[in-house]
Formats: sequence, structure tokens, C-alpha cells
Amino acid sequence: MKSDVETLNPTRVKLTVEVGFDELKASLDGAYQRLGQRVQIPGFRRGKVPARILDQRVGRAAVLEDAVNDALPSLYAQAVREHELLPLGRPEVEVTELADNERLAFQAEVDVRPEVAVPDYEGLTVQVEDADVSEDDIETELTRLRERFASMSGVDRPAADGDFLALDLTAAADGQQLEGVEATGLTYQVGSGTMLEGMDDAVRGQQAGSTVTFSTTLLGEYEGRVADVTVTVSSIKEQVLPELDDEFAGLASEFDTIEQLREQIRTQLGNRREYDQQIQARDKVIEALLQRVELPLPESVIEAEVHARRHGIEEQLNGAQLSLSQYLSRQGQSEEQFDTELRERAETSLRSQFLLDAIAKAEQVVVSEEDLSAGVVQLAAQSGLPPEQYAQQLLQGGQIGEVVGQIAREKALATILERVPVTDASGRTVDTTQGEFADDQPTDDQPSESDQPSESDQPSESDQPSESDELDEGDQPAGDAQPTDSEPEQSPAS
Repeated sequence: MKSDVETLNPTRVKLTVEVGFDELKASLDGAYQRLGQRVQIPGFRRGKVPARILDQRVGRAAVLEDAVNDALPSLYAQAVREHELLPLGRPEVEVTELADNERLAFQAEVDVRPEVAVPDYEGLTVQVEDADVSEDDIETELTRLRERFASMSGVDRPAADGDFLALDLTAAADGQQLEGVEATGLTYQVGSGTMLEGMDDAVRGQQAGSTVTFSTTLLGEYEGRVADVTVTVSSIKEQVLPELDDEFAGLASEFDTIEQLREQIRTQLGNRREYDQQIQARDKVIEALLQRVELPLPESVIEAEVHARRHGIEEQLNGAQLSLSQYLSRQGQSEEQFDTELRERAETSLRSQFLLDAIAKAEQVVVSEEDLSAGVVQLAAQSGLPPEQYAQQLLQGGQIGEVVGQIAREKALATILERVPVTDASGRTVDTTQGEFADDQPTDDQPSESDQPSESDQPSESDQPSESDELDEGDQPAGDAQPTDSEPEQSPAS
């Protein structure tokens, strides 16, 4: 086999491959075998039809087509290995010559990983926020805790922010009541902004027993439709917080005194902020390094990452019974703004991955069996599965390599952080050797309690480009940068 590679741009190459027919013998034999099993010819058993008879009955062209389709994946993979390429997607294949009993020639264009020149860490410093915990911080946490144990008390006054109302609600449009837009005994906190636009202004200042109508744009089944919503306030209750004393400490925690509870909150907040410092240091180091390198990305890989992230967000919003348009409406964000932000995060995420992969290679990072076992245990805990079951799923799905890559990136990042001075806003040195960063980082591709999804600057493993250079059955670069079972796209021989 003869092959050449031409660089079309920093992230795309064209392979030109030529093979003699002697190298196609196994595929030709297989083609005759497969065709012989599919056709019924009088006087011959299936699979026992001589090649010359098949040439007469189905045509030599059909045999050659079957043989070429069978041979292309392995020939492509061989050329990829020969030139040490790292494909990121499905190749576009064109058969340029097919001379019977002489040779086969084809070209394949494919996106590849960009070459990354690892930047110098010299002079790089990072500053993160202070981890100090103030008395105000502790009071804020205590207030949240008291709200969890609060009681409700009816009041005889106009509704104000923070009050909890029992409401009956109906909606009408064009003089007709809208089916499905009604509720009885609905509980709503004034000022929360968690229901219809204009609700807070309408109920604020109302007395128990009063009725008010306001105009708003509906969500859900009637999304986008303007309707008149009528609300009747059945009752008004205010939140009564428990006294901040030893009795409350015993009720809300395992401690006997309020001072012990305060100290526990101080410790928890301090730990949380120290953890946040680790995450800030990680993100800022990557951001600083990315500013020091040129790292082009293939458009196909960006689109695949954006699609995966968008799909993930939509799935999570569906679980919260929200459409993407509802979410964007609540956030005051247009779909164009959302898409722009999503793309920016996807690009940053991919560049971060490629950069850390290059650093892992340059630093000769090694993932030991102990590293892999610990990583699988951690991932299993996150998935809620027993480690043995999770490991079996990884093996069956051929995803062990992805986990190894993830761990290598984590170790590469830890190596950098050992060399880069990290200080807080007050100038104090921050220890960045505590804990695992990438494994423990918050998963922020999910909607929060306020239904606000955001993207992590690290792509999930299932969304990351594969380094596979094979194109055999069951391991072919796909458009989403993951191996799939699809065949390479082909153009017929000219």
C-alpha cells in the first residue's frame, strides 16, 4: 500500500491511498462468500456458487463494490497509523480509481487533532478569592437554617414580600376560560417571582378574600399566549422563625448549644471556600495557559460539542417540566444569546481538553492501575452504581480508554498547579495539593434549583473527541467525535 498525507489546514488533512489487487484478495474472497449466501442459483447450494458464476449472475461490478466497501475501513486505518494521525470525525472518502485486477485508489479527508505547543509555565501566577468566613456569613447560613424550621402564622394585613398566600387561579383569553389553567389552594410566596410574570405586583397589598385580575403571557400548554389571570387570595401567612438559642441548635443539628452550631457552620463554610479556591485555581491556570497558545478547532467538533451540551440541557429541563424557551424567558435571555454562550463554552471546553492532553504527553504522565481503580470508584459513586457494575459497563462500552484519558488530564493539571504560585486576594499562599480537582468539580451542566443550567469548562467524557485511528466495523470515527458503527462516507469511483 502507498499512502500520502496533505495538510489542508491545521485541523484537516487529506489522505491519498493506492493498493494493488493482491492486497484486496481477502476482501474479494469475502465478497464472493457473502454474495453467494444471498443469491439462490439453480444447481448450487448457498455459499457454494463458483466465482465465475456469480460474476455472470450478479455482475463483477457488484462483487468489486462489496469488496471495496469491506476493504476501505482497514485500509484507511492503516494509513492513519502510518502517518500517526489522530482523527476527530468521520472521513469523507472518494474512490478515485478502481481498475479491475490492477489497483484501487481513494482519497479521504478528515478532521484531526490540532498540534499543541505546550506553553511555558514560567512567570505564571494565579490569584483566587479569600476563604475567610465572616460573622455575617455565619448569620446568613443560620437564617437559611431557621427558615427550614420556620412555622406559619396567619396575619390580618395586606400581603407583603415574604408572605405565603393560598390562592385560587383561573385564566381567560378572548372572553373564554382556558382549560387546564386553573388551580385551587395554590401556595405562593410573594416576591419569589417563580410563577407568572406580573403575579407579584398583582397580589402584593391584597387582603385575604380579595380578588385581582392581571394580564400576562402564559407558559406551558398556552406558551406565548396573552391571557387575563384572575387570582383570589384565600389566606395570608407569614413565616415565623425559631429563636436562635440552644433549643434550636438541638432541633436543627446534633449539637447542644448555639455556639457549637456556629462553629460547625464556620468550619463547613471554610471547607467549602477552600474547595472553591481549588476550583478557581484550576480554572484560572487553564485560562492563563490557553491565552499563551494558538489552538484551532475543527468546526465539526465544535458543532458536535454544542449539540451534545444543548441536548443535555434540554433533557434536564424536560425533567423539570420546562421547555428551553420557558427557561430562556425566565432568564431574560434570547435563544441567540444562549446559543452564542453555549458555543463559547464548548470551544473553551475543547481547547482545555486538548491543552491538558498535550501537557500530559509532555510531562509523561502515567496512569497506574491504582489511579484507574480509584477513578472508577469515584465515577461509580457519582453514577450511583456499585464499582464492579460500573466497571463492567465501561468495559462493555469500550470506555476504559476515556476514563484513563480523564485521569491523565487531572494528573497533568495537578502537575501544573504544583509549579504555579497560587495566592488569595490577601496575598496568602494557597495550598493546591489538597484533593482531586477534576473528579470533584461541580457538575454545572444541570439546571440548579432555580432552573438555570450552565456549562462546565470541561466537556463530559461522553462528549469528548476520540483519539481512535481505526475505521473497522464498530470503531469508526463519527461526526460526533466518538467511534460509531457507521461506514465512511464515500463517493463512487470516477
